[in-house]
Amino acid sequence: MILLQTPTQIAQDSLQQAAATLDSTALSISMFDLFSKGGWIMYVLLAFLLMAIYIFIERILVIGKAGKEDDSFMNRIKDYMQDDKIDAALALCRKTDTPSARMVEKGISRLGRPAADIMSTIENEGNIEVAQLEKGLALLASTASIAPMLGFLGTVTGMVKAFMSMASAGSNVNITILSTGIYEALVTTVGGLIVGIIALFAYNYLTTLVKGIVNKLESRIMEFMDILNEPVVKQ
Repeated sequence: MILLQTPTQIAQDSLQQAAATLDSTALSISMFDLFSKGGWIMYVLLAFLLMAIYIFIERILVIGKAGKEDDSFMNRIKDYMQDDKIDAALALCRKTDTPSARMVEKGISRLGRPAADIMSTIENEGNIEVAQLEKGLALLASTASIAPMLGFLGTVTGMVKAFMSMASAGSNVNITILSTGIYEALVTTVGGLIVGIIALFAYNYLTTLVKGIVNKLESRIMEFMDILNEPVVKQ
């Protein structure tokens, strides 16, 4: 019967058999098997991934807390300032655990000095608050760039192993001998790209959130300076 088949039919049968073999092989390989075939670089990538996830979750909580503000905070500060209740305004700032409250507190503590000095003090405190919000983002940025490079390093080392296996096998080269190096080359590349993409997304998302907080802080600074420049109305 094989002799009666056309070359096209033979090719189709061969492709179907190869696809079935690949499907059964893919099903038999678990994610852990693929991970282990990537070699030691996969463990480094796993460490980077866990670090990126930890930083992302921790920063989400910190930035989310910093972004929650009482809408009436600045109005209460304004009322206290106009009523000359400086101690009450300071107490409110200390009770309100937000970056803008700490900045306003610094400004109130410098009352009586030139406006430029007050502004400079508030801006310095603002820089400290922003630095606290951005804590860990540099590690995310580094992970986003280093992880793909580690993956490519695994590609190179994997191909080196494959060619070394070929040289050792001599004329008895087969796909089984080459599989270890090829697996390492491909799996590490995929792993590095996945970790890099996750870290880059986390970095960009957190940076966007921090920028939103910075805009709020700048708005609070201007509100506070307007309060200082408003004439006091005695009733």
